[in-house]
Amino acid sequence: MNTKKPLLTPYTLNDLELKNRVVMAPLTRSRADNPDKAPTDLHAEYYRQRASAGLIISEGSQISEQAVGYINTPGIHTPAQVKGWKKVTHAVHEEGGKIFCQLWHVGRMSHPDFHGGALPLAPSPINPHAKSYTPQGFKDTVTPKEMSLEEIKQTIADFQQAGKNAMEAGFDGVEIHSSNGYLLHQFFNRTSNVRTDAYGGSIANRARILFEVIDALKAVMPEGRIGLRLNPSLHGTFGMELDEETIPTFDYIVKKLNDYQLAYLHLSEPFTDVSQLPHAEPHIARRYRPLYSGTLIINGGFDEEKGNEVIREGNADLVAFGKLFISNPDLPLRFEQGAPLQAWDAKTFYSPGAEGYIDYPLLEEVER
Repeated sequence: MNTKKPLLTPYTLNDLELKNRVVMAPLTRSRADNPDKAPTDLHAEYYRQRASAGLIISEGSQISEQAVGYINTPGIHTPAQVKGWKKVTHAVHEEGGKIFCQLWHVGRMSHPDFHGGALPLAPSPINPHAKSYTPQGFKDTVTPKEMSLEEIKQTIADFQQAGKNAMEAGFDGVEIHSSNGYLLHQFFNRTSNVRTDAYGGSIANRARILFEVIDALKAVMPEGRIGLRLNPSLHGTFGMELDEETIPTFDYIVKKLNDYQLAYLHLSEPFTDVSQLPHAEPHIARRYRPLYSGTLIINGGFDEEKGNEVIREGNADLVAFGKLFISNPDLPLRFEQGAPLQAWDAKTFYSPGAEGYIDYPLLEEVER
């Protein structure tokens, strides 16, 4: 391995050859401002510009109408959405890139405004006391409806169908969004799941839905093209609270993932300082690298130096960058050349249109 720039060395992801270890993290950008909630030519250009990443993970894409919780976010459950995503995957592949589709269900982080007045679904009727981004602006979340066994079964089927749709749309694989306080994460955590049936109570029961989703997906696509994302030390965000069973639950999940031949496990370092919190784990890559035998992607506040270091230390195989990719479309080239990085404009993260989306200049344009 190139000891100077581990991030820029190639990586074999099962049967996919990645040109580097720089991953574009999934980033909600709220540009699907059309009745179909479908990707457009704008999305295709945005992802094409960033195709020098070893791997792109798309923004979260709803697996069903029920899964929606934010305005102008694309889905992967209708023919119009599949058609829109085909433009994106074609553009990325034309540039020699690889792209996975992140499959998303927000669970209780939705709002009745998205569901004709009906309550959002969740493991248990516990309000996260957060905000949902609705067509009328941010609104307080509500107490969700506890999912019936039938609704759980339907949601697993929706994940499966979304996986099929993603492969039909030309994606190289999928990432299950089981992170950041959304539906699957809500099942894992005792502060959001107080069920007493097969999906609640014990650690194994609370993790059950994730493995049923994986099993459903691998029935319709290669197991080696399925990745998933976890955020073990999330605390104080979207109503998620750590307790003494949180980290043991993620330890159980990660160890059990070794029974599969997945594409990767994508972990986030803590979003907030949890170093003084009882039962938290402040060093996610360090803890889970020894527990997981497959490919590990790490994310959360990394710059080039820290990214190279975590790979060099052997605590991750690839590093996912988020905001840096928003404002630096050719991020790997900038790393390679030691070029200055452009600052991002947070005001345009979620605004419709091209501004702050496809108008960040490439390095060659800056140097002209």
